[in-house]
Amino acid sequence: MNRKDFIKSAAFLGASFGVSNSLLANAFKPDKLSKVGVQLWSLPKLLESNFEQTIKQIAEIGVKELELYGPFPFSDPKEQTKWEGLASLLGFSASGYFGKTPEHFIEVLNSNQLKAPSIHTDLYTLESNMVALGKAARQLNSTYVVLPAIPEYLRPDLKGYAAMAKRFNTIGRMAKEEGIRFAYHNHGYGLQAIDGTVPMELILKETYPHLVFFEMDIFWTVAGRANPIRLLNDHAGRYKMLHVKDMKEVTYFKGNGSNPDEWVELFPQLVPAGEGALPLKDILKVAYKTGVQHYFIEQDLAPHPIEDINSAFSFISNVEV
Repeated sequence: MNRKDFIKSAAFLGASFGVSNSLLANAFKPDKLSKVGVQLWSLPKLLESNFEQTIKQIAEIGVKELELYGPFPFSDPKEQTKWEGLASLLGFSASGYFGKTPEHFIEVLNSNQLKAPSIHTDLYTLESNMVALGKAARQLNSTYVVLPAIPEYLRPDLKGYAAMAKRFNTIGRMAKEEGIRFAYHNHGYGLQAIDGTVPMELILKETYPHLVFFEMDIFWTVAGRANPIRLLNDHAGRYKMLHVKDMKEVTYFKGNGSNPDEWVELFPQLVPAGEGALPLKDILKVAYKTGVQHYFIEQDLAPHPIEDINSAFSFISNVEV
């Protein structure tokens, strides 16, 4: 029996047993995305100035999930020193628990019915302090600990990417021992072939599917001249999270997207999801069908954070998948 005949039969049975047409119609409505979250990197200054009020505003929009960014108090000292150097350039210094104790941070999330399934961290902490990271993740009831970028000096060529794939497998194994999962978030580098091999494809091929998962950043994927839909389809089940952001006009890196200067250069192209040129509805539908579990709004250092998050949330949560 095909779907059309099945629906006709269901309608007949509904009439026979007194089931309303509206209930039958609801049974065949397309799904909508329920796990729409926010990466806190979208509004760090508001969180630094008034953490509790900002979290409340996020929850009032309808957001159910948050993704945190580091460093945290337990992060590797090298990462904390690096962050201190960046703070004056960024105009804020808050990260991790935003100056709160873990217990108070969790209490604020709980009181606003918010969950934190994912934590961004750094390579050094992942490799040298997984026990503390695992403890923090379990306290937050988080599933994923995520590497947001591979340090540039570790990916000079294909050998560098191959070495990172091996390290990812080790990190994934350590994360599993802590009862959590390791994921890698892409930027724009590594998406075009080097000597006939695409580094991202190499990482996907050389890492174990049960140990290493992925978070796709749609904006950076497009900026790196890659096709998000093809990647999702070709590697169904590997991508578990998305960073959902839109692009005013489809724009590519002038170079290979290898460093923060190139990333910052494209910040003016960032617009709330649904207000730009990317085919986000199509991408989200494919993501849902290929196993993506979490959809995080991210607009790096958004100029109007609450308004932009509200607009993006309204768009994403109404996409029929």
